[in-house]
Amino acid sequence: MLRKLFKLRDTASKGPEGHFPPGQRGYAIGDIHGRLDLLEQLIERILADDASRPAADTMLIFLGDLVDRGPQSAQVIDYLRALEARREAGRTRFLLGNHEEVFLAAIEDEKSLRFFARIGGKETILSYGINLEQYNALDYAKLHEALRELVPAEHIAFLSSFEDMILLGDYAFVHAGIRPSEPLERQRAKDLRWIREEFIEHSGPLEKIVVHGHTITEAVEEKPYRIGLDTGAYGSGKLTAMGFEGNQRWVIDTAP
Repeated sequence: MLRKLFKLRDTASKGPEGHFPPGQRGYAIGDIHGRLDLLEQLIERILADDASRPAADTMLIFLGDLVDRGPQSAQVIDYLRALEARREAGRTRFLLGNHEEVFLAAIEDEKSLRFFARIGGKETILSYGINLEQYNALDYAKLHEALRELVPAEHIAFLSSFEDMILLGDYAFVHAGIRPSEPLERQRAKDLRWIREEFIEHSGPLEKIVVHGHTITEAVEEKPYRIGLDTGAYGSGKLTAMGFEGNQRWVIDTAP
């Protein structure tokens, strides 16, 4: 579903005004969480929207949390690796979400695997070819061995290449948010991937308009200095993106 343009706030107000770099168009995609079906639908809609507009240097920005909770995390990674390979270098960018962070840690050590399994990692493990009966029969030590054998090195390298923050024009794209008390150049990776209440409840001005996922809302949450794009795709069936060009922005999602 393509929704009409948002009106940007009065340019006389303090803080960033909401301009994307000249000649560029961007699409930021919220948390996918293993929903390959929704991802395929959304990318189709984004590409159609992009083709309907004047030529521009178009960038896709994935806000993180590709994996966990939904049934096809491994397949989402394969799809996005192929998508990146088809596109011009640098035109597809990925932010590391907290779920990717824990997934990579779980591959390395058993202690992290225990935490991973509690936050939706079970579904990710199953997507790599372990069936439910095998999953329930294995202790954590054996499950860790199986996971290390099943996750391709190409997947690990792909996830390990993800960025912490992407700055474009008046926008800062991150997974979870920023610590409002700190300038952008001093943000910690832990906060960029995990912060919630301190950022979400902040109402004062920020250096840039922060575009993020991580915190689920029923619809796009647009505040003066932040835009939340996690609409809980794995449970709601609605995966959401926002387009950016010049001083305009618009929403595309998988709602009927």
